[in-house]
Amino acid sequence: MARYQVILAYDGTQYRGFQRQLKARTVQGVVETTLRELGWSGQAILAAGRTDTGVHASGQVIAFDLDWKHPPEELGAALNAQLPGDVAARSVMQVEANFHPRYDALARTYRYRIYCWENRDPLLDRYAWRVWPLLDIDLLQRAASLLIGRQDFAAFGTPPRPAGSTHRTVLQAQWSRDDHELIFEITADAFLYRMVRRLVSFQVEIGQGRRELEALRQALELPPDSALQGLAPAHGLTLVKVIYPSDRVRILN
Repeated sequence: MARYQVILAYDGTQYRGFQRQLKARTVQGVVETTLRELGWSGQAILAAGRTDTGVHASGQVIAFDLDWKHPPEELGAALNAQLPGDVAARSVMQVEANFHPRYDALARTYRYRIYCWENRDPLLDRYAWRVWPLLDIDLLQRAASLLIGRQDFAAFGTPPRPAGSTHRTVLQAQWSRDDHELIFEITADAFLYRMVRRLVSFQVEIGQGRRELEALRQALELPPDSALQGLAPAHGLTLVKVIYPSDRVRILN
């Protein structure tokens, strides 16, 4: 029996999020079903985080224990042969038995995609939020710079446990332009529930001149009693990377 780490990618469109649910199709559910076909007898896989309904991933990390007699790359091939077409194992490696994809993580990176066209594009709508009128990218950059550091993000999300801390450390936050798209990328030690989507929604309002930068400063310095209502659509969001200290993901031969 050995522990394996898998970098997982999935299109979240047809899933009610990552976490297993009794009567809904979830990413965890289809992965565990596939693993059982390969001889896995565990109760639940471990995961770096729980993406919400409709959210995608290119760098979700899972781990599980399995009695597998072949090289890890053959396990990856076996998984991909059985998984549905909207889920794939990008890489598989054997790791130390006490590795935990959630508790060992240092940070996570999310990416949010927007395109600013007056008319919608069906080829973009699955993975990006159409926003109109145009956004001022300079205002977006100035807004993103206010997010960096250890701050109280209670205005933008709720903690995973009742009465949990709403303070998070944002390591980097920035906007970039890629052809017709605007991309927001943010890395933090952890995230509140729906934090990225609320931050995107708020910044879009700033970029369209509907809010002032000062409103963002105030929301961070004097958070309201409950999270703000603005919420960017789930389909623009992707979990792209989970970051670990080098000594916590030691590949075993």
